[in-house]
Amino acid sequence: MSDGKTDDELAAEWAAELEADTAAQGGDDDGLGDDFAAEWEASLANEEQAAKTNLASAVVGSNTTTERILNQDEIDSLLGFSLEDEEADDTSGIRAIINSAMVSYERLPMLEVVFDRLVRLLTTSLRNFTLDNVEVSLDAITSIRFGDYLNSIPLPAILSVFRAKQLDNFGLLTVDSNLIYSIVDVLLGGRRGTVAMRIEGRPYTTIERSLVTRLVEVILGDAKQAFAPLTDVDFELDRIETNPRFAAIARPANAAILVKLRIDMEDRGGRAELLLPYATLEPIRKMLLQNFMGEKFGRDNIWEGHLASELWAAKLDIQAVLDEMDVPLGKILNLEVGDTLFLNATPDSRVEIKCGEARLTDGRVGRMGPKVAVRVESPISDRARAEILGDS
Repeated sequence: MSDGKTDDELAAEWAAELEADTAAQGGDDDGLGDDFAAEWEASLANEEQAAKTNLASAVVGSNTTTERILNQDEIDSLLGFSLEDEEADDTSGIRAIINSAMVSYERLPMLEVVFDRLVRLLTTSLRNFTLDNVEVSLDAITSIRFGDYLNSIPLPAILSVFRAKQLDNFGLLTVDSNLIYSIVDVLLGGRRGTVAMRIEGRPYTTIERSLVTRLVEVILGDAKQAFAPLTDVDFELDRIETNPRFAAIARPANAAILVKLRIDMEDRGGRAELLLPYATLEPIRKMLLQNFMGEKFGRDNIWEGHLASELWAAKLDIQAVLDEMDVPLGKILNLEVGDTLFLNATPDSRVEIKCGEARLTDGRVGRMGPKVAVRVESPISDRARAEILGDS
């Protein structure tokens, strides 16, 4: 050290100075001590309150650790409004609840039989129409809301509105752009093995619309034949539209049956979609409920009508009996050419008209032109009707 003091001496000096300062400030010590104690107590209270707040936050945090924000896919799955609903057969969530009141096509088993028949008929008809190798396949049969279908139609497309005369309602046949240009290419002599060119950004020409109209008429003609075993219905083309807004044949919320047909012509082709509102199918709903043709649910009008028409068209053998007599068997066996049998009848006697063993009525023998005829003289009796029809 510069002044020659040791460490012990310096420590003693500092202690003496500290005691002198303390003595000088003796009057203010008690006030400072009280302020310091109050400040310390307030600090402890703040820390305790902060600890309680943190604990409550920790409890709330532990309860909300399982909650998180759903992404768009999870929201769509929950609500059932995902973009893939159109292609997916099963729906869930709110969409499933909404559509639970919709009649499913699976409850109309005969529809599959009708449209399978339509596919077979179209395969043959389109081969004759295009003179090309055509394959028609049934992609799907689904139930859909009419408004949802109009919003899902990929444009450009041609929409054909047709009328079902006997059912007194309308249907919709949509031909997509791929099939339109394929049909135009085939009918106008396009080469095989080349992909049909798609021209976007312009309306369809008169030639294209005319050719597609002929295609639609072929499909509607086969649809009539497909429904023929169930009922006679004529599908007549009403108009051709290119804007879905002008093809509104039902309310947006109404349910409909959508049939998707795939038409392939070697490496060309497209899709045609047939839409029938449930209001159109309502008159023949009982027929469509059958699992097979002729199935009976209480009273089957189809089978009864068919049986009645066949019965009325049945052919029966009618006999005109002039007289009957008892002859010994030996005399009958000894009959020769030229023998005469004498009947107990005169030229004015009535003949008995019989069907099998049942006596129908009677009449008189006469002549009409070169043929012998019998004129009916009395109506057929109720007993004769009962015997013919097999009633007890």
